Amino acid sequence: MSRVERAKMPLAQDVVEAVAVSHGVCIRPVPMQVTDTATGQLSYVDVPCGATLASKCPSCAERARRLRVHQCREGWHLLDEPDLTPDAPNSEQQALMVERADITAARDHALSAGDELEALAHTEALTDVDAALRHAGVRGQVDPAKVQRATRSTRRRSDVPDLPKRPMEATTLGRTFTGHDGEVFRPSMFLTVTLPSYGRVNTDGTPKDADTYDYVRQVRDSFGFAGLLDRLVQNLRRVAGFEVQYFATVEPQKRLAPHAHFAIRGTIPRALVKQVVAATYRQVWWPTTGSVVHSDDNPPVWDDDLGYVDAATGVPLTSWADALAELDHADDLADELNAPELAAQPFHVLRFGAQVDLQGLLAGTPDSERRIGYLAKYLTKAMSDAHAIDDTDPHAARQRAHLARLAAVAKVEPCGPGCANWLRYGIQPRGAHAGITPGGCRSKAHKSEYLGYAGRRILVSRKWTGKTLADHRHDRRAWVLATLGVHPEQVDDGDNEGDEQRPAESARPARPRDKTRDRYSWAPVERNAPIPPLAHRLLTAIAQRSGWRAAYEAARDGKPPPPELLSATPLDPDHGRSATDGTEQP
Repeated sequence: MSRVERAKMPLAQDVVEAVAVSHGVCIRPVPMQVTDTATGQLSYVDVPCGATLASKCPSCAERARRLRVHQCREGWHLLDEPDLTPDAPNSEQQALMVERADITAARDHALSAGDELEALAHTEALTDVDAALRHAGVRGQVDPAKVQRATRSTRRRSDVPDLPKRPMEATTLGRTFTGHDGEVFRPSMFLTVTLPSYGRVNTDGTPKDADTYDYVRQVRDSFGFAGLLDRLVQNLRRVAGFEVQYFATVEPQKRLAPHAHFAIRGTIPRALVKQVVAATYRQVWWPTTGSVVHSDDNPPVWDDDLGYVDAATGVPLTSWADALAELDHADDLADELNAPELAAQPFHVLRFGAQVDLQGLLAGTPDSERRIGYLAKYLTKAMSDAHAIDDTDPHAARQRAHLARLAAVAKVEPCGPGCANWLRYGIQPRGAHAGITPGGCRSKAHKSEYLGYAGRRILVSRKWTGKTLADHRHDRRAWVLATLGVHPEQVDDGDNEGDEQRPAESARPARPRDKTRDRYSWAPVERNAPIPPLAHRLLTAIAQRSGWRAAYEAARDGKPPPPELLSATPLDPDHGRSATDGTEQP
């Protein structure tokens, strides 16, 4: 065999990873040491990395995508309201609150008497009681600290239409329609919103004229796109008259600007939705940037007393608070002189584009299922990888140039009040400290793979299903175990695949409190821990996964699962994790 032939042979590690991916096994497991506090037994368990991007771990990304599909499907066409009524306080919670009341009164008395030491002791006791309340199942803070926030006028802009307002109803379900044959329909919607144009583009998304293309506006729109989506939901609820519930995903267009798809429960008139989209905007009240004051060749320097100062003159840069105060001063001056043109202007105003797509869908139809698949189509890809550049495309060079220009602008534009890029314009960012440099902001919004959008890729309303992702994961697990005929306390199955058909919500058992979490202590593995190499652990997980798959397929076909498959499955005290020491947990 020649050297070239040997070089073309796949590496053993690559083959192991390929087989692991084909079996749905995490290729970057995190080893943890688990201690049974009841028996003192020590074992080592591989925890899936939980990555949501296929470039990091295809298995975990696909598992997360399927879970989101399950979540979207379950909440889109609900017929009953999700029950999120808080439980009544129990005796333990009430007793702790009484104890907190006594300590609060004692601390207030110590403060009024000027006894700072006693007040400090009571404050520490309050911290302990608050921790006990959280452990007892109480959420929220009893005495939250007040945060001073800058407020500006909420008067709507004159260049956008007003929004109608309807009385709100305490429901998340849409309207029903009765057909001629008496059948009742409860349709839902699929909405797509985009950002405005920044210049004419070719069919591949690249600008026809890069010199006139507004890259700055696109980057600023991408920075604030998440906030614009929140404002859209607020306006939809305002005009719909009920608490609109949604499942939304954000992905890039070919021109690399983000746009969003919404699965909305219930229906709103099409003309009204388009009116809301046209009337939705978001103003960003930051100082104006103006021209660049400190370039890469002339960065400001840090002074322990004055903050950042000009390296040549020693004059301190304008603080963030003073820069915002100038906006307030401009407003006061405009009111005093009755000159609206002198009022402060927002740093940036975000609006949606004219392209709005709205479709009505019914539950269980092929169109509805296709839209669910479309919502999850790009969830496992980064923003910059959603439309991969094909080297065989004759326009690949200009696509790369478009991406490079966009990344260059995103690197130097301020992404938030604490962004280090404010130093370029002679302003100290909020919370400035030593060590930051212009163009060196660590926010992921400046990275080329995010294209300026650093918000969440998946947006789900609180009452979409009334469940958390952990609850949905438990539902899938319970369905597989029910198919196997195994009680949940007998075996932990890890992740569940192949469960395309699931039972009705009423048939699913309620998620019990996992008492094993209090029994087992989890910690990172110590250095030189006796764990097998990664390839060996992956092979063990592949064999285990194959056993699970064979047992599930046998049970699905009405055959009893082979006893050796279930008995060979290492039981695990925590959901979705695989034991690597080969021992069975009790």
